Amino acid sequence: MKISSPGLLLWIGTAGVLGFAISAIFSGWLQWDRSTFVLLYGVLVAAFSWAYFRLQRIDPLVQLRRRWRSGTVFGILLGLFLWQGVLSQPESAQPEGAGLYAALAWFGVVYGLADAVLLNVVPVLGVFAMAREKPRTPVRRLRWGVAALAASLLVTALYHAGFAEFRGPALIQPLVGNGIITAGYLLTGSPLTALVAHPLMHIAAVLHGMETTAQLPPHY
Repeated sequence: MKISSPGLLLWIGTAGVLGFAISAIFSGWLQWDRSTFVLLYGVLVAAFSWAYFRLQRIDPLVQLRRRWRSGTVFGILLGLFLWQGVLSQPESAQPEGAGLYAALAWFGVVYGLADAVLLNVVPVLGVFAMAREKPRTPVRRLRWGVAALAASLLVTALYHAGFAEFRGPALIQPLVGNGIITAGYLLTGSPLTALVAHPLMHIAAVLHGMETTAQLPPHY
């Protein structure tokens, strides 16, 4: 039986509250180091998304196969575009040797995928699941697309508001970056756009300097 729209809105709201709680408690209150933060963040996002996909009866493999070619290509192009934005920030030292490869895997890929799932994929799937049938007219598609983008921006804002460094005007930067990624996902219809672009942006931040790039909070 299909979950009602209020139930789906509850999932989106839960994603936002979960994101805020993770950043506010682990970073703002406990001030855990970045490695520990990513570990708990990744575990909680994985558990939340598993519950969401299972209870909503969404097959992740089916989603990943949807327009996967265009989603992958556009994700790479979008990631390279966002890469340039990362390079515009101040540079700092990067790890060397094996430490660099570990940082690329942990803070680039794992952290980037967790962000993509919570901030981009779940909000979009949650909104479009509310449609009882596929929006076929351009006007209906635009309306649902705007609603999905708004849901993504809401979850993004709540998650980043938990970090002390993003309170105030600094919140605009992650809203713009994640808004671009979600818009790319909506254009292609493939979650791979977000799942490729977001880690690429994080990889750029690792290579440019984790201590000065906004894409890799927390910073103390």
